[in-house]
Amino acid sequence: MSGTALIAGVSGIVGNNLARHLADTGWAVQGLARRPPGDLAGVEPVAADLLNPESLRQALAGRRPSHVFITTWLRQETEAENIRVNAAMVRNLLDALSPAGSVRHVALVTGLKHYLGPFEAYGRGNLPATPFREDQGRLDVENFYYAQEDEVFAASARDGFGWSVHRPHTIIGYALGNAMNMGVTLAAYATLCRETGRPFRFPGSIVQWNGLTDMTDAGLLARHLAWAATSPAARNEAFNVVDGDVFRWAWMWGRLAAWFGLEPAPFDGTVRPLAEQMAGDAPVWAEIARRHGLVEPDLGRLASAWHTDADLGRPIEVVTDMSKSRSLGFLDYQPTDRAFFALFERLRAARVIP
Repeated sequence: MSGTALIAGVSGIVGNNLARHLADTGWAVQGLARRPPGDLAGVEPVAADLLNPESLRQALAGRRPSHVFITTWLRQETEAENIRVNAAMVRNLLDALSPAGSVRHVALVTGLKHYLGPFEAYGRGNLPATPFREDQGRLDVENFYYAQEDEVFAASARDGFGWSVHRPHTIIGYALGNAMNMGVTLAAYATLCRETGRPFRFPGSIVQWNGLTDMTDAGLLARHLAWAATSPAARNEAFNVVDGDVFRWAWMWGRLAAWFGLEPAPFDGTVRPLAEQMAGDAPVWAEIARRHGLVEPDLGRLASAWHTDADLGRPIEVVTDMSKSRSLGFLDYQPTDRAFFALFERLRAARVIP
């Protein structure tokens, strides 16, 4: 089963990979962003601002998508502003689509901050036990993920469409200029270490080094979104979405180092954030890009050190349960080290890294 998909946030990691997957599997795909990419084969670009209802009204006039995928958000200075802005984006989009009456399903991508709390209270307070399960519910804190969900639920009650909520862990995937991109950030960091002879140091906490964790490949997430949007068993359900394996960074760091031809530096338990390690690296990267003919000389468009530091510096173990999806029929599996390697190979082929 397929249909006409409208992807809000088509320029990001999730939206970009989802658009490619849906287009490759027979969907008609419309990709919405303020500046939608024009190089996605089979994807019709739709330029609109989710915070501007008139912009949406004009851009969506005459469009009748059957499935809507909301894969974007805007980070603000405070959680109160996160709630105001990101709830408005969801509300404006669904309000603009409501008159046509064409929407059968809306999928919302959020994440594990559903269980861990927002940036202002991340990983603090009375957290649910791991592995996180969907029936653990909401924390007693303000959280823009909850506000986004509530907008979807309200529009569903009004318009009668089904919904699904998808909660990935840290996503590995191809997208440049994205604010939450550990894979590309680590690729840039490893390249800097190799080109300058600096040690390839794990930047995070000893808990993350020794504890179990998991991640989410963007391709697997795309398949999960398509499955939930077309499977009756997944209607009106929230899902965790991870690769299906677990690992320790004590093992993974060496795997990543080897791909780049590096020896990992010994880890002594000291947190050395990438934001500090890479603080002066913009001109260094620009020179590397010039020397190797890379397509992006601006390190700021590649690396999101703050986000990688937040994940790798957590003081708690984070593992996610996928039993709900498995029991309802989604059985895909992706080894996480291979997801990293596939991303690095694509970055090299695209001349993003040497």
